[in-house]
Amino acid sequence: MTTLVAQPARIRNPGERTLALATTHQRLMLLMLLFAAGALVVVARIAWMGVFAGEVRARIADKAMARGDIVDRNGRVLARTIEAWSIGIHTDRLLTSPETLAQKLAELMPEKTADEYHAMIRTRQASKTPFTYLRRRAMPELVAAVNALGEPGIGYAREPERLYPQTTLAAHVLGYTDLAGNGVTGMERVLNTRLSDPSTRGIPTALAIDARVQAVMESELYAVMVDQQAVGAGGIVLDVHTGEIVAMVSLPVFNPNKPSGEKNDALWRNAMTQSVYELGSTFKPITVANAMDSGVVTSMAKRYDATAPISVGGFKIHDDHPMGRWLNIPEMLIHSSNIVTARVADQLGQERTAALFRKLHFDARPDVELKERGTPIWPDYWGRTTVMTVGYGHGMAVTPLHLASAYAALVNGGIWRPSTLMKVAPGKAPHGSRVFSQATSDRMRQLLRMIVTDGTGRSANVAGMRVGGKTGTAEKASEGGYAKHSIVATFACAFPMDAPRYVVIGMVDEPKGSAISHGQRTAAFTVAPAVGRIIARAGPMLGIVPDDNRDIDVSELTPLVWKAKGD
Repeated sequence: MTTLVAQPARIRNPGERTLALATTHQRLMLLMLLFAAGALVVVARIAWMGVFAGEVRARIADKAMARGDIVDRNGRVLARTIEAWSIGIHTDRLLTSPETLAQKLAELMPEKTADEYHAMIRTRQASKTPFTYLRRRAMPELVAAVNALGEPGIGYAREPERLYPQTTLAAHVLGYTDLAGNGVTGMERVLNTRLSDPSTRGIPTALAIDARVQAVMESELYAVMVDQQAVGAGGIVLDVHTGEIVAMVSLPVFNPNKPSGEKNDALWRNAMTQSVYELGSTFKPITVANAMDSGVVTSMAKRYDATAPISVGGFKIHDDHPMGRWLNIPEMLIHSSNIVTARVADQLGQERTAALFRKLHFDARPDVELKERGTPIWPDYWGRTTVMTVGYGHGMAVTPLHLASAYAALVNGGIWRPSTLMKVAPGKAPHGSRVFSQATSDRMRQLLRMIVTDGTGRSANVAGMRVGGKTGTAEKASEGGYAKHSIVATFACAFPMDAPRYVVIGMVDEPKGSAISHGQRTAAFTVAPAVGRIIARAGPMLGIVPDDNRDIDVSELTPLVWKAKGD
């Protein structure tokens, strides 16, 4: 017997079938809408990233304009604006949690800790300005690493960056710019309008600086600063006929490419224009020239008593290397006699002494474009003692640039001109003002040359360069007097003395003495040899060819200088 089992119906009610199809369609539509919404979010994010990048670029464009090039006198680029990277973050648009992102940022940019990044993000999120920079002037490698984090709230843009391709070369002359593209110090500050003006920034601005000479002077002065364990050093090369500053060195130095990283205040100070010093015996030729023009010294053969120190105003003026005899003017300069210089200054008197120093602008800040300029220390009271000591460089403090301009007038025929860091076109040098007669200038060239051939400047006597100059070693002023163990060693000179072209000033601040200087700290053993090396290397660069067959004629003065037998 067969049993029949009931089977379910295979064909449903038509109404049920329609309902099932509708449900399926709804589910498919919902799924499609979800996919569409996701795609829309992605497209919106991409669009927002483009807008965000535009925001970053706009912010940067507002803060930093393209600036014109600064070049040296030969067209070598000293400062140029290039495109660099900037990394910014919009803290109200982050997808990554602040805690996680902060940790990752600290690993890539360790100048801040993870806690500091986290606090920065939270603070910005709660403020009305959620945007901030994570890094300006970022290296491409860092940009790539941060981009690999995949955080869309971090944006990247190219921005103008001021580049100094010679790094620290002439840093105190050039100065630097801030992140907004404005000049902060140096010629960047002086030329700010010219370099940023669209009508002028396309033309490179030429300075008087010769990058080759600057490099030579920096290397030689740095070497002597290190050897002497000095706190600083500096120097100037000045065109005697135009006032152009061909080189200006101040050590220690900073890197204008990374100004925010320099914490030592001494790095920022331009010792050649901001710092004032009592420059010692380098003043003696100026005093002699003044005495000649004033009629106080009428003969090179006239002798002055240098047998014993001079007592004046409770002080004694003595010679560091006393000759113990009467000296004439050439001998006074060759042997650097304080006693004879004081006697000559005493005869000049206060009025004529102060008048000349005013003509040389020693009573005002140095004449140069830089804003970083120091004010000389001018005597409050011109008593007899002051007149005598100022004559040999004590009691008045000026910048080395003051001294450079004065020596230019000593040797160029007697004309003082303002110094300049801008390249001067041929025939456009300022006329200047006469401070010494032509005859006095001619005589001073002879005397300065003799100091180098026979006196304290012998270590700077470069073969064929006909150098003439004067050493100066002075104790630094301190509270209540002078610091005997802190000196400034200076050598001021010009070359070639038969037809002067350039003044060179070299200075070492607080030399300690070394094996190279035979334990001596004075200018004759420290800075004068360095200046000689500078002239030997830089002279040919400046068109001065060594010539042993040329020199200034000093034959009429040579018989006046007493020499021991065998000398």
